[in-house]
Amino acid sequence: MTISELYIYPIKSLSGMAVSEAIVEEKGFRHDRRFMLVSPPRNDGPWEFMTQRTNHQMALLDVAIRGQKLHVWHRHRPDDVLELPLTVAPVSSTETMLVSIWDSKDVPAVSVSAEADQWFTNALGKSCRLVFMPETTHRAVDPKYARADDTVSFADGYPYLFIGQASLDALNQRLPEPFSMRRFRPNVVVAGGLPNEEDAWAEFSIGDLHFYGVKPCARCVLTTIDPETGESGKEPLKTLTTYRKWKTKILFGQNALVKTSGTTPLGILRVGQPIEVKSRQEPWLAPPVPV
Repeated sequence: MTISELYIYPIKSLSGMAVSEAIVEEKGFRHDRRFMLVSPPRNDGPWEFMTQRTNHQMALLDVAIRGQKLHVWHRHRPDDVLELPLTVAPVSSTETMLVSIWDSKDVPAVSVSAEADQWFTNALGKSCRLVFMPETTHRAVDPKYARADDTVSFADGYPYLFIGQASLDALNQRLPEPFSMRRFRPNVVVAGGLPNEEDAWAEFSIGDLHFYGVKPCARCVLTTIDPETGESGKEPLKTLTTYRKWKTKILFGQNALVKTSGTTPLGILRVGQPIEVKSRQEPWLAPPVPV
């Protein structure tokens, strides 16, 4: 098995970027989900994260890293480009704010700029702010599945998501029309192997880097939003329910953590690198019979 594709998503829930190599850090790939859009708080609570689940227009905001800048534009207005720094450090305490992501409450973040806030408010038709996660922020991974010191970016729950191309191929054989891997927003796509065999990966290595399979990824309505148009439908959840349902969850892909070494960055992943599975665990779902 080898890495066939790598993706990073600089701003949570916006379009991602295919890359040929990516720098591995404890929180996730460098530049992956370090930015996030947030909406005004309710009842004096923290600012709340925004995703395509409730604002489908976010699917139409494209991003690209050019030099040391992050560029953002609406697919239908490509000439109106917002230019952002790749990292943002707070200059004063007034620029630091608390945000929420699912069960993570009061996560310290840095306000990027009034210009960025206005650009995204205009693009999405909703009052919002753009925030950045500084290196000093420690957002813990769910302790039911991780070590006490594991940390994650603004991703939903885990630093890395691996999906086998064979898993998508098996799903597409069941769908009326095939879907691209972009629907599932992985970090690493794996060529070779059997459909959904990543469910059983307990420990695996890529070069000198060692990863741990945490739990299969529970999928939500975001997968039903077409990344090209921002329109939603019933698939692929309707079909996945027929063979990938575990209790109340629909599973597709494997969440993973990386073994830390006390250094940053930990290493680099590149397209074409082989993946070696060191140990396996009982899969949450039995691998489906290929159709």
